[in-house]
Amino acid sequence: MAHLIRHKITNKLTNAAHTVSNKSQAKVSGVFARLGFQAATDEEGLGFAGCDDLDYDYRQGMQMDVLPGDEERGEMDGDGMMEGDSHYQRDGTRPRSSSVKSTGLPNELQSEDKPKITSWEAGWNVTNAIQGMFVLGLPYAILHGGYLGLFLIIFAAVVCCYTGKILIACLYEENEDGQLVRVRDTYVDIANACCAPRFPSLGGHIVNVAQIIELVMTCILYVVVSGNLMLNSFPSLPVSQKAWSVIATVALLPCAFLKNLKSVSKFSLLCTVAHIVINVLVIAYCLSRARDWAWEKVKFYIDVKKFPISIGIIVFSYTSQIFLPSLEGNMQRPSEFHCMMDWTHISACVLKGLFALVAYLTWADATKEVITDNLPSTIRAVVNLFLVSKALLSYPLPFFAAVEVMEKSLFQGGGRSMLPDCYGPSGQLKSWGLGLRIGLVVFTLLMAIFVPHFALLMGLTGSLTGAGLCFLLPSLFHLKLLWRKLLWHHVFFDVAIFVIGGICSISGFIHSVEGLIEAYKYNLHD
Repeated sequence: MAHLIRHKITNKLTNAAHTVSNKSQAKVSGVFARLGFQAATDEEGLGFAGCDDLDYDYRQGMQMDVLPGDEERGEMDGDGMMEGDSHYQRDGTRPRSSSVKSTGLPNELQSEDKPKITSWEAGWNVTNAIQGMFVLGLPYAILHGGYLGLFLIIFAAVVCCYTGKILIACLYEENEDGQLVRVRDTYVDIANACCAPRFPSLGGHIVNVAQIIELVMTCILYVVVSGNLMLNSFPSLPVSQKAWSVIATVALLPCAFLKNLKSVSKFSLLCTVAHIVINVLVIAYCLSRARDWAWEKVKFYIDVKKFPISIGIIVFSYTSQIFLPSLEGNMQRPSEFHCMMDWTHISACVLKGLFALVAYLTWADATKEVITDNLPSTIRAVVNLFLVSKALLSYPLPFFAAVEVMEKSLFQGGGRSMLPDCYGPSGQLKSWGLGLRIGLVVFTLLMAIFVPHFALLMGLTGSLTGAGLCFLLPSLFHLKLLWRKLLWHHVFFDVAIFVIGGICSISGFIHSVEGLIEAYKYNLHD
């Protein structure tokens, strides 16, 4: 026992002496590097990280001894990193856990409220996000883009898969031993790290606003398409699209009581089953009319006015980046994240391409914005009922994510937030916090009633926030945070994605706004 204690003390003194010996030089180099005057070397950067870790250890009272139960809390995860380690966030905010987001609750309650999910459950969530209701608008993109629209479906899948991976790479940094450590938790943490030290919170505010817009617009689109589908399924009933939207929203009110991502995963699995049934029914009907397919209508041309809207539709159908940090952080084995991204995007690309092409070949120039409106009335009712079920089951994921973003930015800042905490001491949601969640559900209903234009809303959101969160920001953050470690082809990919994404975003946004103005001017409906 005495030998073990003497060995621990010797190691501590040796490590402390080694780190402190370089402290002055590392601090100066690190400060100048942060101010932008010079780039710190790899050794200096590691030394600065070591100083931060040492300072944090001292602030915690040098609690470095192995305590009872540490063996269980510090079991190795799938990446070989200690799951129980506590790392100091180098942007100067606070200590954080690498696997559980801060909720203002004790770690034990966080572990119970936020159970880990498997890679399959994470894959179902991503699949639901990128193969959701918005596949209904893809034949409309082929209508105005021909083969170029089909190419963009494939291109968007490749780019979004790549940017999702580099976004997760920005969550990690190497420690003194060369091991990757998760030093950031969210998209906001990445943005803040890129804007520090001059504007330490500007990037987080921008990303928060973009995320909330993206997620709330997704929820609105689910309500819009639910009302549209029910109206077209039962046109003889004296119920308007607005009334159907109200009925759908009543069914969505229980979403306000969601507590964790585990519950959302169950909805996502049901969505995938509904999606398979829908695809089988629609494609089976299209195949029954294969002899009448209009191959001559698919050309290498674009509608200059409407194709930019189609680009927004395609991009928006692949948006999942805002969910990825949360999903990866809640996975039991984060090392399986890349594999999960590959199979989800490959399957999405194949299914979307086939669905869009087969549907367009069946109806050609008569293709409508919501493709199920082209089906005969008898089949349309059955398919639309499945689609409405899928929309209602898809709603919880973006709603839960939007609530989480707003709660963390406004109500759970650890004393830095604008408003009081919406959770009680034991972790229960306060009544006024529940009221705000219900208010968000009602807000999505009001927007769906006043802006009932599915394709235009989808194109506008995809061009504005979809391209920004999926194309522009991940490539920019990757270049900023990992510049010294990138190979030349990574730099080329990041720059090319940023330029192409910027052009598509601007053009799609302008044409989508013009389309909305025209729709209101001439009282057009989807």
